[in-house]
Amino acid sequence: MAFMIADSGSTKCEWRVVEPGKKARGRSLFTQGMSPYFLNAAEMETLLRNELLPQLKKQGIQSVFFYGTGCKSAENAKMVKRVLKKVFTGARVEVSHDLMGAARGVCLDQQGIACILGTGSNSCYYDGRRIVRNRPGLGYVLGDEGSGAYLGIRVAQHFLYGIFEKEISARFQEKYKVDAAGILENVYKKPLPNRYLAAFSRFLSENRGHYMIENIIEDGLNDFFFMHVARYPESDKYPVHFVGGVAYHFRDVVERLCGEYGLQKGSVVQHPMDGLVRYHQVTEE
Repeated sequence: MAFMIADSGSTKCEWRVVEPGKKARGRSLFTQGMSPYFLNAAEMETLLRNELLPQLKKQGIQSVFFYGTGCKSAENAKMVKRVLKKVFTGARVEVSHDLMGAARGVCLDQQGIACILGTGSNSCYYDGRRIVRNRPGLGYVLGDEGSGAYLGIRVAQHFLYGIFEKEISARFQEKYKVDAAGILENVYKKPLPNRYLAAFSRFLSENRGHYMIENIIEDGLNDFFFMHVARYPESDKYPVHFVGGVAYHFRDVVERLCGEYGLQKGSVVQHPMDGLVRYHQVTEE
């Protein structure tokens, strides 16, 4: 019987079905993110039935290991577990938070600092079995330093305040076709403003080389290193690993900051899924 792993952010969720005993890591399937902060139980069930089940082959799923944003809360984790057990009747379901997924995915059973730099940001010290220390993620309003939303806010500010040089401002307006009123409406009146803001971080990766762009990237990621990574007593003893689209696409800046802070750089991956497959292939044998 196969088991399935899910790695869910607030924007999208990656699913992987793995057959025990096989070396192949399976094929990734994708749905919208399943964050209990933004979706209720009924909406999650609808998402699974409409987006995931049609992609699955008719194979028995014996176990589901779900790692998701917002699932550190026991109440949220229970809700997600109820939904998964309802959809995958008879399967063993384990629900944990995305930070544990990142830690297991990059550290496996070794000690290290695991960092998430995606739509949001988070970090922890992992001792090879459990998360011992966590610098809390405060969300995009109060924190999320170095995240896509955090960088996207800086992009929006530079555009709205008229800080961008004319050429960069024109590129931004051409790409997103928005004005001040449109941005403010999306941020303050429409749902999922963190996703909306995080989308602006792509503008940074598409316009590398301009000093204003580089300054936003460097300053935003440095805030994460200064506020979080450097605060772990273990950061000078063990590798520091990074997971997420922001970390991966700006890995040159991440590597440079690791050097400047005197840290041992570990892996920098866009997704932790391959590592999670290796982790669970061992634990499920």
